[in-house]
Amino acid sequence: NFIHLCNPHLEKMKEDILYHFALGTGTHDFPALFGDVKFVCVGGSPSRMKSFIAYIAEELGLVSPGGDYPNICAGTDRYAMYKVGPVLSVSHGMGIPSISIMLHELIKLLHHAKCSNITIIRIGTSGGIGLEPGSVVITRQSVDATFKPQFEQVILGKPVIRSTELDEQLAKELLQCSQEINEFNTVIGNTMCTLDFYEGQGRLDGAICLYSEEEKLKYLKEAYDSGIRNIEMESSVFAAMCNLSGVKGAVVCVTLLNRLEGDQISSSHDVLVEYQQRPQKLVGYFIKKSLGKV
Repeated sequence: NFIHLCNPHLEKMKEDILYHFALGTGTHDFPALFGDVKFVCVGGSPSRMKSFIAYIAEELGLVSPGGDYPNICAGTDRYAMYKVGPVLSVSHGMGIPSISIMLHELIKLLHHAKCSNITIIRIGTSGGIGLEPGSVVITRQSVDATFKPQFEQVILGKPVIRSTELDEQLAKELLQCSQEINEFNTVIGNTMCTLDFYEGQGRLDGAICLYSEEEKLKYLKEAYDSGIRNIEMESSVFAAMCNLSGVKGAVVCVTLLNRLEGDQISSSHDVLVEYQQRPQKLVGYFIKKSLGKV
């Protein structure tokens, strides 16, 4: 179960420079650096992914002397990457373009390192639909803003449609882990992936809004009725690229608010910090259980 690269041109390259990671096959020994990786966790914020690697290090009993976890991608300010044992933690920025660039280079990195049986999980935040704030959503499939389970990208001037199904068994295992933790509400549902945070998600509080509150609520209720339980901006291309690369993937996001009740995130900083730790706790428990440490 090695990483599958859908690019025959790579075989002709003497060196592969992962520019946005400041890594390259001519300058770094990928198998030595990353060959033991089995779990990759990705999230938007560099600081959040650093806190996650510190958390998982403690959970796995792999705390480094002084508690310092150097950024492997310190040569660039685009992304941050941290590693502890079999776990890699990588930031991906915000939105489809940013995570897409990161995933191209991450998948190549895992391939060059000869990694096998990889599980990639996106952990993050989202807007909930019909759920109490703080609920965790494990994505069944990602859908676009028209509720279709697909990712559309224009390549060489032509639209290309790709599947956004995610690993069903992995989603069930993660839900079982949450039930064993029994600390917060967790559901499996569809996730809507949009191209922006404001109009694309039907918010009323952006700089531009040319629709009514009634139209917004009608749209969000239709989304709920179609099985959508949260909204974010990365899951569709994440699912599509995992599928094409033969990698088990999951998306685990906490909801910061119920969009049927408002648009602005008004919870206190401390409450939001605790919410953001919930996907980390769930995925951390899953990794520990997978490694036989529970």
